[in-house]
Amino acid sequence: MNYSSDQIVPVLAAIILNHDGSVLLAQRRADKTNPLKWEFPGGKLKTRESPEFCLAREIEEELGLKIVVRQLFSAVNYSYPHENILLLAYFAELISGSLRLSDHKEVRWVPLEKLVSYELSPADIPIVERLVENFKGSYPSTFSR
Repeated sequence: MNYSSDQIVPVLAAIILNHDGSVLLAQRRADKTNPLKWEFPGGKLKTRESPEFCLAREIEEELGLKIVVRQLFSAVNYSYPHENILLLAYFAELISGSLRLSDHKEVRWVPLEKLVSYELSPADIPIVERLVENFKGSYPSTFSR
């Protein structure tokens, strides 16, 4: 799907929490936009996809992981030189899969308090700041069944 320069591109991001409260961060490849920056994995919303379906599909395609998308945590409008995005960050629960990289150079499980020390993609920074502020010293218990 092509967007004009004045359109807002919907992009989804997964905040995948580990059992110890760490979060999965992915480092972009050098040949991608925002080269070598760290981000919450995800991707662009396609026509006729729900955000939840899109995010589960992107994580399985890019990382080989199956997730259940939970609630929306944060929305960030950000204008990059190449496009304007609305980044929707959802909490997600890891269900299964074997981690493999296709669109990223590296992934790491990062403790919440260390997220700010990574060189993040600019649109992800407000999400990290909100995560750290909201869950300082506690595990985000977001998965009520």
